[in-house]
Amino acid sequence: MSRFKAFLKKKDIEISARRYFIDALGAMAQGLFCSLLIGTIIDTVGKQFGIPWLTATVATVGGVDYTVGGIASAMSGPAMACAIGYALKCPPLVLFSLIPVGFSANALGGAGGPLAVLFVAIIAAEFGKAVSKETKVDILVTPLVTIGIGIALSALIAPLLGKAAMKTGELIMWATELQPFLMGILVSVIVGVALTLPISSAAICAALGLTGLAGGAAVAGCCAQMIGFAVISFRDNGWGGLVSQGIGTSMLQMGNIIKNPRIWIAPILTSAITGPVATCVFRLEMNGAAVSSGVGTCGMVGPLGVYTGWVSDIASGAKAGITANDWIGLACIAIVLPAVITPLLNILLRKLGWVKNGDMKLS
Repeated sequence: MSRFKAFLKKKDIEISARRYFIDALGAMAQGLFCSLLIGTIIDTVGKQFGIPWLTATVATVGGVDYTVGGIASAMSGPAMACAIGYALKCPPLVLFSLIPVGFSANALGGAGGPLAVLFVAIIAAEFGKAVSKETKVDILVTPLVTIGIGIALSALIAPLLGKAAMKTGELIMWATELQPFLMGILVSVIVGVALTLPISSAAICAALGLTGLAGGAAVAGCCAQMIGFAVISFRDNGWGGLVSQGIGTSMLQMGNIIKNPRIWIAPILTSAITGPVATCVFRLEMNGAAVSSGVGTCGMVGPLGVYTGWVSDIASGAKAGITANDWIGLACIAIVLPAVITPLLNILLRKLGWVKNGDMKLS
């Protein structure tokens, strides 16, 4: 047993929840940003501003026409797998071999492709690392093992994982339509908390394909955390903190939350309020890329995802046009309500002595 542990240590194979569900999941979200999300943004900008070189077909593969953004979106599987491999500290041959593994897992996983990529890429990467540089023909063995195991697993489990993720996402979205108030609270709070924790809410939303009304609640929860923390920590961090948290990430407060968990109360309660407001009052839906549901105001990707969803709905005939109420609802949920409610709740916490100056100071 000790020899096996020594081998794992030598190969930097760490079997832990942190390595697989924090490091790998977070990296997977970055892979999604650099492919699917950016591709969606490029397509939307091209269509809305009539930019010919962004809307023109640049490649035709198997009878399918691809724009610049379309190509970026189509590479989401390889991008996710490579990002996961990078987080797992894979050597070059393993990392590059994950490209076809990610493509196959994402394609065979269908709508739940991201979840399939997460599991398949992790297993293929670890086996690839195990055999890396163990033979004199490493250039052959390492890619063969990584790709062979990855493709085989994709064929065996990717469809099942994809269907499971899709059904789970559909169940959440169905429950949100049925009980918008209660599910609005639950989805908003859970996804918002996941955003601030050192895990990836974006990857979770992508894996579950969380869109529609449930996606709107997720956007509300993420925005409540980011804008909320940005505003209530302004006296500690000034404008730099406002920007880094408001359009960066509320995860910056994780160290302070560990020191004083009570600073998290106001943003969480705010998400519990804005979630049902999004689902019951404004009927805010996020019908863009599912990954946008778990991003919040990071680079304003969450609101942009809502907008791209509107554009897609108009193109499909599901929506007549973008109304003033749509814009008001988005502004209220994404910025106004979190910026107003969170400080009011935080005032009460300060009066109770639960939150003090300096508690949210970023180092």
